Amino acid sequence: MDLSTKLEVVNQSDVGQKRPHNEDSTITDVKNGLVILADGMGGYKAGEVASALAVTDIQHNVANGLKKIKKGQTDDTTGLHNESILIRDIITQANSNIYNTALTDPQCKGMGTTIVVGLFYDNTLSIAHVGDSRLYRFRNNGLQQVTKDHSLIQELVDRGLYTLEEAKANTPKNLVTRAMGIEVDVDVDVVEEMVIPGDIYLLCSDGLNDMVNDEEIHLTLSKYSANLVQTAEELVKFANQRGGKDNISVILVRIREDFSSPKGFIQKLINRFK
Repeated sequence: MDLSTKLEVVNQSDVGQKRPHNEDSTITDVKNGLVILADGMGGYKAGEVASALAVTDIQHNVANGLKKIKKGQTDDTTGLHNESILIRDIITQANSNIYNTALTDPQCKGMGTTIVVGLFYDNTLSIAHVGDSRLYRFRNNGLQQVTKDHSLIQELVDRGLYTLEEAKANTPKNLVTRAMGIEVDVDVDVVEEMVIPGDIYLLCSDGLNDMVNDEEIHLTLSKYSANLVQTAEELVKFANQRGGKDNISVILVRIREDFSSPKGFIQKLINRFK
C-alpha cells in the first residue's frame, strides 16, 4: 500500500552550535512508510560516514525487501511481523558493512552510529533501534518514549544503582552501550505497536533530548502539533537556544487516516486468540 496520503512526514536536521559538521543522517520514504534516523560517532567525519552508510543501506534494502516478504504475517518463532524481522535483519547486515568499512579504511577506524527505524504498515508500526536515538509517541496529548536507550545512564538506572535524576547528574552523557559498526555483531531491539489516526511519532537524535527535556518536548508538541513543520522548527530552535551542543535531528510522522487492510485486521484478531 502506498502510504503517501496516509502519513504526514517532516524531516529536519541542524548542525547545532558547537559541532563543525553534521554527523546525523536521516531518510524518509513516505510511500513505503519508512523513516530512519542515525547519529554517527568517531574520528574526523567518520561519524557522518557511518550514519550515511547506515541510512542508505537500510532504505535501499527495506524497499527491496518489502517486495519479497509476505506482508502483515507473523513469525511463529518470534511472534513478530515479517516487517519487523525484515528491518531487524537489514540493520544487522548494515552493521557488518559499517564494521568492515571501518576495518579496511584507516580514516574510518572506530566509527559507529546509533540507529532508529520506523516502518508503518497495516495500522502497525515496527520500530528497530540500536543506541540512544529515540522514538516517542504523542497520543491524546500524552507523550511516551517508546524506545529504551542503550546508554550507561539507562543501564545504571536498570540495575537500581541510581534514580534517573541521579544517573544524569553523576554520569557523562552520550556514553552508549550499544552502537552499529563497533563490533562484528549487534543486538537490535524491536518493538511493535498499533497506531491510530491523530498519533504523532517523533524520532530524534540525542542532540534534541539532551538539551530539551521530555516535559518541554511534550509542551512543544501540544502547542504546535497542528503544523508539523513549525513543530520541528521549534524543537530544533529550542535545542539551539539551550546551547546546541550536538547535532539536532528530528523526524515527525502524523497518522492522517486509517491504513489497515481487511486481511491484516482479520489476521491480527486470529493471532490474539491463538
